[in-house]
Amino acid sequence: MHTLAQWDVFCRVVDNYGDIAVSWRLARQLTREHGLGVRLWVDDLTRFHALRPEIDPSRPQQRLEGVEVRQWTQPFPTTAPAEVVIEAFGCGLPADYLAAMAARRPPPVWVNLEYLSAEAWVRGCHGLPSPHPRLPLTCWFFYPGFTAGTGGLMREAGLDAARARFLAAEQDDFWARLGLPPRPPGELRVSLFGYENPVLADLLAQWAAGARPVRCVVPAGRILAAVLHFFGRGDVSPAGLTLALGHLNVHCIPMLPQEDYDRLLWACDLNFVRGEDSLVRALWAERPLVWQAYPQAAGAHRPKLEALLDRYAQDLPTPAAKALRRFTLAWNGFGGALDWAAFEAQLPALRARASDWARQLQGLGDLAGNLVAFCRTKAGHTGTAPT
Repeated sequence: MHTLAQWDVFCRVVDNYGDIAVSWRLARQLTREHGLGVRLWVDDLTRFHALRPEIDPSRPQQRLEGVEVRQWTQPFPTTAPAEVVIEAFGCGLPADYLAAMAARRPPPVWVNLEYLSAEAWVRGCHGLPSPHPRLPLTCWFFYPGFTAGTGGLMREAGLDAARARFLAAEQDDFWARLGLPPRPPGELRVSLFGYENPVLADLLAQWAAGARPVRCVVPAGRILAAVLHFFGRGDVSPAGLTLALGHLNVHCIPMLPQEDYDRLLWACDLNFVRGEDSLVRALWAERPLVWQAYPQAAGAHRPKLEALLDRYAQDLPTPAAKALRRFTLAWNGFGGALDWAAFEAQLPALRARASDWARQLQGLGDLAGNLVAFCRTKAGHTGTAPT
């Protein structure tokens, strides 16, 4: 009989940190809010350590916040499968584990947690089955999304209360911990997290030459080398470094644990984010954002970018919608030059839209809760191998 009390979540860290960031948030929320026993299998504990310093990369088995963290090694250890198996982002399951799943009665509920996209086709693919070509198993596709008929977005309970508490009383202490002064009147605070970007120097130059003071916070990551190059610096370990030009001040900080990165997004007036996890966290921050999609050959990521812009721009005044689209496309290498002045003029409208859209997205339910409900509907389903 399925109780669905035991879950295995598998994650390969393919590139950057998005895969493990999402997988960890899911595992923790399943444990905290749904009382489930979760094993999180991760192939790269060093990357995990960067997000959660409590993780010891030298230990193949450990616990963190109630989640059992296991290193995904080759060969894979003999393991009894859990009742629910989450394959994060099509990472592929170990062959021996798959065979054990097929031998289990009843078989586990097997779900492929897919990447986030705002594209229209997601709704039609969400929840579809995929029978294994050889084994009596069925994998179900579960798509995060921005509309009804998808899995929604990752969002833990208590997030609104934590954000309100921070904004009311904790901001100055947070800035002090990062080595920054309290915010002076009129200053724009920006977080900058992205992939390598050839238009970055143009943006920094416009900030430096602008009339409004800009204080930009750059966590360690792939864009940092270009920031240093703009200032003529080659620092290998720039954490704590402050750089200034004209009306621009840039602060280089270490990579932040997830909770502190949330606080950074809450505290800034504008957030430049990349990939999936930081996009979702920026949406819940209810601040204007500029998204950089993961770059793909021949501009294959543009439809994904355009789809998000279409949803983000809904209910925006026409000038704000145009400024958002032009600036974001230029930031992603599509279209003309960056026009910071035009974009900055629309920040009040973009902030109002950010709050409205966050409330609308909450109406979809949270991804972890939706996933638990979905798996309950699939419990006891028997896969049939092709003949």
